[in-house]
Amino acid sequence: MMGILSATAAAAGSDALASASGACATSEDGDVAAVLPRQPRTVRDTGLDPRLVTGLVLKVLHPGGKTPLSRLTGRLRLSVSVVREVLQGLVAGGQAEVAYAGETDIDVHYQLSAAGARAAAEHQAESRYAGPAPVTLAAWRAMVAHQSQRRLEAPRVARAELEAVLDGDGLEPAARELIGAALYSSRPLLLYGPSGSGKTTLACKFARLRQDPIAVPYAVLVNHEIVQLHDPALHPAPLQLRALEERRSVDARWALSQRPLVHVGAELARDMLELRVDAASGVLRAPPHILANNGLLVLDDLGRQRVPAGELLHRWLGALEAGQDHVTVPHGPSHALPFDVGLVLATSLAPESVLDDACLRRIGYRIPVGPLSEASYRALLRRQARLRRIEVDEAALDYLVDELHRRTRRPLLAAWPHELMGRIADFAGFAGRAPRCDVDGLVQAWSSLFGASALPPALPSLSPAAATGIDKEGDGR
Repeated sequence: MMGILSATAAAAGSDALASASGACATSEDGDVAAVLPRQPRTVRDTGLDPRLVTGLVLKVLHPGGKTPLSRLTGRLRLSVSVVREVLQGLVAGGQAEVAYAGETDIDVHYQLSAAGARAAAEHQAESRYAGPAPVTLAAWRAMVAHQSQRRLEAPRVARAELEAVLDGDGLEPAARELIGAALYSSRPLLLYGPSGSGKTTLACKFARLRQDPIAVPYAVLVNHEIVQLHDPALHPAPLQLRALEERRSVDARWALSQRPLVHVGAELARDMLELRVDAASGVLRAPPHILANNGLLVLDDLGRQRVPAGELLHRWLGALEAGQDHVTVPHGPSHALPFDVGLVLATSLAPESVLDDACLRRIGYRIPVGPLSEASYRALLRRQARLRRIEVDEAALDYLVDELHRRTRRPLLAAWPHELMGRIADFAGFAGRAPRCDVDGLVQAWSSLFGASALPPALPSLSPAAATGIDKEGDGR
């Protein structure tokens, strides 16, 4: 049944594709009309069944009593002309009436009659959803395809762009070349290395590479069911374009968004890969990987999920190749939804121990992320200190590398400068003094991070001052 669409839905999909092919790219002045589809002027233009649109209007009117026309259009994100078309039918059928009329044709309030209230209750029993009107699956599918970063004609990552994003990360030139080629290819990539090497931070930084805005529907009609898609936390509006989003020329059922970054880890389970019923609204919510469409999907801690890594990757890699993933409703049918993401995997395990050869061959690039060079480690620590306004004793850096790291054989991983400088700032703040990266401060931070037993054998235990953060005068200032 998923493949069967009404004539109006199919027409809406064709219109969306034509619109996307013609003008879904930002203009030089940041006009949102170049990103979002055109505003529908009639119920037919929405691509939706008139009964569905009528039901949405009735459900918004039902609890509101005398409801202004502006509230209806704002809640449903439909144009005045579409909502007025529905209201005229309700008034003619005796289900609604004009409760107030101001000086303009916009300043009008409506309320339901007894017959309208009964009709609203019937629609409410079918579905409690009373939010933005959905777009059709065909329209969403066309938009996802148009906004794909994997299209042959889509802009590719340039060296200068990548260097700006990775500035200060301490990666060696060879590693940057490998990352650049992987991102240029738009193929899935796997980052692997010891815990603390900065894989997750690095993966999430890739989301900064493509900042062009995209259109994301608030909701989609999938085989007579409404699936909510827009998540404000994952689909924030671009700052420079937020003031323009309310333009009347665009279809307000679509939100203007940055390309999403969706990060999932060891908590991922099978049921999180499917549609779920929201208890509050009674409608379906899309799984995380579907919310990542046209953005970046980061799967962290690969091999530690509550679903076998091979099963998960074969599903996602196959879905990427097909451009769609089959997701199921709890105890219900399967729906084919568009799936187009940049996929980045990260693991602290050996790739061969997590995935079989067939799966590894389908991953475009496998990139090792290991310890930093001594020069890069020192530079990263100085950078973290500057960010926290911590004064650095250069002799203390020698002590950190030569004594704390080298003598304990603890590798120079990218996570430690952030942790150590953060702890120095914490102890100093609690003691009421300015933070300083000296030997005592590093020993105290190191011991709190790895335990006192992780100090080199020749080093004394923490002094009372280092252990408590109180200076020799004992006043903590």
